[in-house]
Amino acid sequence: MTSITVRIPDDLKKEIEALGVQVSQVTRTALEDEVRRLKREKAKQAAEKLSRLLADVPDEAITRAVRESRDER
Repeated sequence: MTSITVRIPDDLKKEIEALGVQVSQVTRTALEDEVRRLKREKAKQAAEKLSRLLADVPDEAITRAVRESRDER
């Protein structure tokens, strides 16, 4: 595992200590959540781009391509 350093205001550090916040766990969870969110956003953008590209392709061409791909198996 690797470690990171984060600068926070002194008053926030005092509150964290007073409340017994598990900084490592909270930070790890927040970063994992953000990575998942960004991956979903990236996938959504890719799907939207693909949808725009495929909108110009006639349905018959898509059907033909799928059938040809299945026949190749």
